[in-house]
Amino acid sequence: MQFAQFQLGGSVGIGVQRDDGTLVGLLDGEGGYPGTLQSLVEAGAALERVGETLTTRGRNFAPDEVTFLPPLARPDKVVCVGLNYADHASESGFQAPSYPVLFARFASSLVGHGQPLVVPRASPQLDYEGELVAVIGKAGRHIAERDALTHVVGYAIFNDASVRDYQMKTSQWTVGKNFDATGAFGPTLTLARALPPGCEGLRLETRLNGQVLQSASTIQMIFPVATLVSTISAVMRLEPGDILVTGTPSGVGFARTPPIFMKEGDVCEVSIEGLGVLRNPVRAEPAAG
Repeated sequence: MQFAQFQLGGSVGIGVQRDDGTLVGLLDGEGGYPGTLQSLVEAGAALERVGETLTTRGRNFAPDEVTFLPPLARPDKVVCVGLNYADHASESGFQAPSYPVLFARFASSLVGHGQPLVVPRASPQLDYEGELVAVIGKAGRHIAERDALTHVVGYAIFNDASVRDYQMKTSQWTVGKNFDATGAFGPTLTLARALPPGCEGLRLETRLNGQVLQSASTIQMIFPVATLVSTISAVMRLEPGDILVTGTPSGVGFARTPPIFMKEGDVCEVSIEGLGVLRNPVRAEPAAG
Protein backbone atom coordinates (compact mmCIF):
# COMPACT_ATOMS: atom_id res chain seq x y z
CA MET A 1 0.00 0.00 0.00
CA GLN A 2 1.35 3.40 -1.04
CA PHE A 3 0.30 6.67 0.61
CA ALA A 4 0.63 10.12 -0.96
CA GLN A 5 0.40 13.51 0.68
CA PHE A 6 -0.82 16.21 -1.71
CA GLN A 7 -2.38 19.62 -2.09
CA LEU A 8 -5.34 20.69 -4.20
CA GLY A 9 -6.20 24.36 -4.21
CA GLY A 10 -5.76 25.51 -0.65
CA SER A 11 -6.44 22.11 0.91
CA VAL A 12 -4.10 19.33 1.95
CA GLY A 13 -5.08 15.77 1.13
CA ILE A 14 -4.00 12.22 1.80
CA GLY A 15 -4.56 9.33 -0.55
CA VAL A 16 -3.68 5.79 -1.51
CA GLN A 17 -2.04 5.40 -4.90
CA ARG A 18 -3.53 2.75 -7.17
CA ASP A 19 -1.50 0.70 -9.63
CA ASP A 20 -2.58 3.03 -12.48
CA GLY A 21 -1.20 6.05 -10.61
CA THR A 22 -4.54 7.56 -9.63
CA LEU A 23 -5.11 8.55 -6.02
CA VAL A 24 -8.13 7.76 -3.91
CA GLY A 25 -8.35 9.91 -0.83
CA LEU A 26 -9.77 12.82 1.09
CA LEU A 27 -9.06 16.49 1.61
CA ASP A 28 -8.76 18.18 4.97
CA GLY A 29 -12.26 19.18 6.05
CA GLU A 30 -14.03 16.33 4.27
CA GLY A 31 -15.83 13.70 6.34
CA GLY A 32 -13.52 10.88 7.34
CA TYR A 33 -10.31 12.80 6.69
CA PRO A 34 -7.83 11.00 8.98
CA GLY A 35 -5.12 13.67 9.22
CA THR A 36 -1.78 14.10 7.55
CA LEU A 37 0.45 11.13 6.91
CA GLN A 38 3.02 12.60 9.27
CA SER A 39 0.50 12.87 12.11
CA LEU A 40 -0.66 9.30 11.50
CA VAL A 41 2.89 7.91 11.53
CA GLU A 42 3.78 9.88 14.64
CA ALA A 43 0.65 8.59 16.38
CA GLY A 44 1.42 4.98 15.47
CA ALA A 45 -1.83 4.64 13.52
CA ALA A 46 -2.65 1.38 11.77
CA LEU A 47 -1.93 2.62 8.26
CA GLU A 48 -3.42 -0.35 6.45
CA ARG A 49 -6.73 0.35 8.19
CA VAL A 50 -6.43 4.03 7.27
CA GLY A 51 -5.81 2.99 3.68
CA GLU A 52 -8.90 0.81 3.65
CA THR A 53 -10.97 3.73 4.93
CA LEU A 54 -9.57 6.06 2.29
CA THR A 55 -10.27 3.51 -0.43
CA THR A 56 -13.85 3.06 0.78
CA ARG A 57 -14.78 6.65 1.59
CA GLY A 58 -12.42 8.65 -0.59
CA ARG A 59 -12.76 10.05 -4.08
CA ASN A 60 -10.49 9.86 -7.09
CA PHE A 61 -7.78 12.40 -7.86
CA ALA A 62 -5.73 12.40 -11.05
CA PRO A 63 -1.99 12.76 -10.39
CA ASP A 64 -1.78 15.75 -12.73
CA GLU A 65 -4.47 17.73 -10.89
CA VAL A 66 -2.72 17.70 -7.51
CA THR A 67 0.58 18.98 -6.15
CA PHE A 68 2.53 16.22 -4.47
CA LEU A 69 4.04 17.09 -1.11
CA PRO A 70 6.83 15.21 0.67
CA PRO A 71 5.18 12.18 2.33
CA LEU A 72 6.27 13.66 5.68
CA ALA A 73 6.66 17.40 5.26
CA ARG A 74 8.34 18.29 8.57
CA PRO A 75 10.18 15.26 9.95
CA ASP A 76 11.83 15.91 13.30
CA LYS A 77 15.04 14.25 12.14
CA VAL A 78 16.44 13.70 8.66
CA VAL A 79 19.55 11.57 9.13
CA CYS A 80 21.55 10.99 5.96
CA VAL A 81 24.28 8.45 5.26
CA GLY A 82 27.30 9.21 3.12
CA LEU A 83 29.61 6.83 1.25
CA ASN A 84 27.33 3.83 1.84
CA TYR A 85 28.21 2.15 -1.48
CA ALA A 86 31.83 1.10 -1.95
CA ASP A 87 31.98 2.22 -5.60
CA HIS A 88 30.69 5.68 -4.66
CA ALA A 89 33.23 5.99 -1.85
CA SER A 90 35.96 5.11 -4.35
CA GLU A 91 34.82 7.58 -7.03
CA SER A 92 34.67 10.28 -4.34
CA GLY A 93 38.26 9.63 -3.27
CA PHE A 94 37.48 7.97 0.05
CA GLN A 95 38.03 4.52 1.49
CA ALA A 96 34.91 2.52 2.31
CA PRO A 97 33.96 3.52 5.88
CA SER A 98 34.00 1.12 8.83
CA TYR A 99 31.33 3.20 10.61
CA PRO A 100 28.46 5.01 8.87
CA VAL A 101 29.19 8.56 7.72
CA LEU A 102 26.23 10.45 9.13
CA PHE A 103 25.06 14.01 8.52
CA ALA A 104 21.82 15.94 8.88
CA ARG A 105 19.41 17.55 6.49
CA PHE A 106 16.74 20.00 7.57
CA ALA A 107 13.07 19.90 6.63
CA SER A 108 13.37 23.33 4.98
CA SER A 109 15.32 21.70 2.14
CA LEU A 110 12.59 19.17 1.22
CA VAL A 111 10.40 19.22 -1.89
CA GLY A 112 7.83 16.74 -3.19
CA HIS A 113 7.53 14.71 -6.35
CA GLY A 114 7.03 16.95 -9.38
CA GLN A 115 8.28 20.06 -7.62
CA PRO A 116 11.43 21.84 -8.83
CA LEU A 117 14.89 21.16 -7.53
CA VAL A 118 16.49 24.59 -7.44
CA VAL A 119 20.00 25.46 -8.63
CA PRO A 120 21.00 28.18 -6.16
CA ARG A 121 22.34 31.58 -7.13
CA ALA A 122 25.45 30.80 -5.09
CA SER A 123 26.65 27.91 -7.29
CA PRO A 124 25.88 25.99 -10.50
CA GLN A 125 27.22 22.73 -9.05
CA LEU A 126 23.93 21.00 -8.16
CA ASP A 127 24.53 17.24 -8.30
CA TYR A 128 22.02 14.36 -8.18
CA GLU A 129 22.09 11.48 -5.66
CA GLY A 130 19.39 8.82 -5.86
CA GLU A 131 18.74 7.16 -2.50
CA LEU A 132 16.42 4.90 -0.51
CA VAL A 133 14.60 6.35 2.52
CA ALA A 134 13.54 4.34 5.57
CA VAL A 135 10.77 5.94 7.66
CA ILE A 136 10.70 5.17 11.37
CA GLY A 137 7.33 4.06 12.68
CA LYS A 138 8.16 2.90 16.21
CA ALA A 139 10.31 4.75 18.71
CA GLY A 140 13.43 3.19 20.17
CA ARG A 141 16.88 3.68 21.65
CA HIS A 142 19.65 1.07 21.66
CA ILE A 143 17.72 -1.04 19.16
CA ALA A 144 19.23 -4.46 18.48
CA GLU A 145 19.96 -5.09 14.82
CA ARG A 146 17.77 -8.21 14.86
CA ASP A 147 14.81 -6.03 15.89
CA ALA A 148 15.63 -2.96 13.83
CA LEU A 149 13.31 -3.52 10.87
CA THR A 150 10.29 -3.73 13.19
CA HIS A 151 10.87 -0.01 13.82
CA VAL A 152 10.52 0.86 10.11
CA VAL A 153 6.99 1.58 8.90
CA GLY A 154 7.83 2.11 5.24
CA TYR A 155 10.13 3.32 2.50
CA ALA A 156 10.34 6.10 -0.06
CA ILE A 157 12.75 7.62 -2.58
CA PHE A 158 15.07 10.59 -2.11
CA ASN A 159 17.21 12.75 -4.37
CA ASP A 160 19.91 14.12 -2.05
CA ALA A 161 20.86 16.91 -4.45
CA SER A 162 24.16 18.38 -3.30
CA VAL A 163 25.82 21.71 -4.03
CA ARG A 164 29.29 20.25 -4.46
CA ASP A 165 31.59 23.25 -4.11
CA TYR A 166 29.79 24.27 -0.91
CA GLN A 167 29.86 20.69 0.35
CA MET A 168 33.63 20.66 -0.05
CA LYS A 169 34.27 24.05 1.56
CA THR A 170 34.62 22.35 4.96
CA SER A 171 35.11 18.87 6.35
CA GLN A 172 31.46 18.93 7.48
CA TRP A 173 28.93 18.54 4.66
CA THR A 174 25.96 20.34 6.22
CA VAL A 175 26.08 23.52 4.15
CA GLY A 176 26.24 21.76 0.77
CA LYS A 177 23.36 19.47 1.70
CA ASN A 178 20.86 22.04 2.94
CA PHE A 179 20.22 24.64 0.28
CA ASP A 180 16.49 25.29 -0.06
CA ALA A 181 14.59 22.98 -2.42
CA THR A 182 17.41 20.48 -2.95
CA GLY A 183 16.04 17.41 -1.13
CA ALA A 184 13.39 15.70 -3.24
CA PHE A 185 11.35 13.18 -1.21
CA GLY A 186 8.52 10.94 -2.42
CA PRO A 187 6.50 10.25 -4.40
CA THR A 188 4.75 8.05 -1.82
CA LEU A 189 5.35 6.13 1.38
CA THR A 190 5.23 2.40 0.66
CA LEU A 191 4.47 0.22 3.66
CA ALA A 192 7.33 -2.05 4.66
CA ARG A 193 5.34 -5.26 4.60
CA ALA A 194 4.87 -4.89 0.83
CA LEU A 195 8.64 -4.95 0.23
CA PRO A 196 11.60 -7.27 0.87
CA PRO A 197 13.05 -6.94 4.39
CA GLY A 198 15.14 -3.78 4.50
CA CYS A 199 14.39 -3.26 0.78
CA GLU A 200 17.42 -5.41 0.02
CA GLY A 201 18.01 -6.39 -3.59
CA LEU A 202 15.95 -3.64 -5.24
CA ARG A 203 17.21 -1.86 -8.35
CA LEU A 204 17.89 1.89 -7.91
CA GLU A 205 18.37 4.11 -10.96
CA THR A 206 18.90 7.82 -11.45
CA ARG A 207 18.16 9.31 -14.87
CA LEU A 208 18.88 12.84 -16.04
CA ASN A 209 16.88 13.80 -19.12
CA GLY A 210 16.31 10.09 -19.72
CA GLN A 211 19.99 9.09 -19.51
CA VAL A 212 20.77 6.47 -16.85
CA LEU A 213 23.60 7.83 -14.71
CA GLN A 214 23.26 5.67 -11.59
CA SER A 215 22.23 2.01 -11.48
CA ALA A 216 22.81 -0.32 -8.56
CA SER A 217 21.14 -2.81 -6.25
CA THR A 218 20.36 -1.79 -2.69
CA ILE A 219 22.03 -5.03 -1.59
CA GLN A 220 25.31 -3.24 -2.36
CA MET A 221 24.88 -0.90 0.62
CA ILE A 222 27.82 -1.25 3.02
CA PHE A 223 25.48 -0.67 5.98
CA PRO A 224 21.97 -2.06 5.31
CA VAL A 225 18.87 -0.51 6.80
CA ALA A 226 18.83 -2.73 9.91
CA THR A 227 22.45 -1.82 10.70
CA LEU A 228 21.75 1.88 10.23
CA VAL A 229 18.70 1.85 12.51
CA SER A 230 20.62 0.01 15.21
CA THR A 231 23.74 2.16 14.91
CA ILE A 232 21.92 5.51 14.90
CA SER A 233 19.71 4.46 17.83
CA ALA A 234 22.83 3.97 19.93
CA VAL A 235 23.34 7.73 19.63
CA MET A 236 19.82 9.17 19.65
CA ARG A 237 16.28 8.03 20.30
CA LEU A 238 14.57 7.42 17.00
CA GLU A 239 10.99 8.67 16.92
CA PRO A 240 8.07 7.88 14.61
CA GLY A 241 8.31 10.12 11.57
CA ASP A 242 12.11 10.35 11.55
CA ILE A 243 13.60 9.53 8.16
CA LEU A 244 16.90 7.83 7.33
CA VAL A 245 18.35 8.59 3.89
CA THR A 246 20.57 5.60 3.22
CA GLY A 247 23.21 6.73 0.71
CA THR A 248 23.82 6.87 -3.02
CA PRO A 249 25.63 4.52 -5.42
CA SER A 250 28.36 5.46 -7.89
CA GLY A 251 27.74 7.57 -10.97
CA VAL A 252 27.30 11.01 -9.41
CA GLY A 253 27.96 14.01 -11.58
CA PHE A 254 30.99 15.58 -9.93
CA ALA A 255 33.00 12.34 -10.31
CA ARG A 256 32.50 12.25 -14.08
CA THR A 257 34.83 13.60 -16.78
CA PRO A 258 33.67 16.20 -17.59
CA PRO A 259 31.45 16.74 -14.53
CA ILE A 260 27.68 16.71 -14.99
CA PHE A 261 25.59 19.10 -12.91
CA MET A 262 21.85 19.69 -13.07
CA LYS A 263 20.73 22.88 -14.76
CA GLU A 264 17.63 24.86 -15.65
CA GLY A 265 15.29 22.80 -17.85
CA ASP A 266 16.60 19.37 -16.84
CA VAL A 267 14.39 16.62 -15.45
CA CYS A 268 15.85 14.22 -12.88
CA GLU A 269 14.20 10.89 -12.08
CA VAL A 270 15.07 8.41 -9.35
CA SER A 271 13.37 5.02 -9.46
CA ILE A 272 13.47 2.10 -7.03
CA GLU A 273 11.71 -1.19 -7.69
CA GLY A 274 8.42 -1.35 -5.83
CA LEU A 275 8.57 2.31 -4.78
CA GLY A 276 7.87 4.08 -8.06
CA VAL A 277 9.57 7.05 -9.69
CA LEU A 278 10.50 10.35 -8.04
CA ARG A 279 10.57 12.92 -10.84
CA ASN A 280 11.62 16.56 -10.46
CA PRO A 281 12.22 19.35 -12.95
CA VAL A 282 15.23 21.55 -12.34
CA ARG A 283 14.94 25.33 -12.10
CA ALA A 284 17.45 28.09 -11.47
CA GLU A 285 16.90 30.36 -8.48
CA PRO A 286 15.80 33.77 -9.82
CA ALA A 287 18.40 36.49 -9.82
CA ALA A 288 18.15 39.09 -7.09
CA GLY A 289 15.55 41.70 -8.04
